[in-house]
Amino acid sequence: MSVLGQQAAIGIVVHLIFIAVTWWALQAVNIDPLIKKGKVVQARLLMILLTIAIGTAVANFFLDYLNYSQQLPYLF
Repeated sequence: MSVLGQQAAIGIVVHLIFIAVTWWALQAVNIDPLIKKGKVVQARLLMILLTIAIGTAVANFFLDYLNYSQQLPYLF
């Protein structure tokens, strides 16, 4: 398996893990008072989109940090 393939596999797994963790964390937020009556589908879609956005941002931060830490030996 090439390095590019390994990075792709790690990226996919990390994104899925952080999206799942974000979904789990957002379940603690009570958004019921913010939802209009009859707009349940839109509220669920909003939660899914928020989960993807936050999870992807955190995963990108983690992957960037991992990448930068692997490049540190080239500094010296």
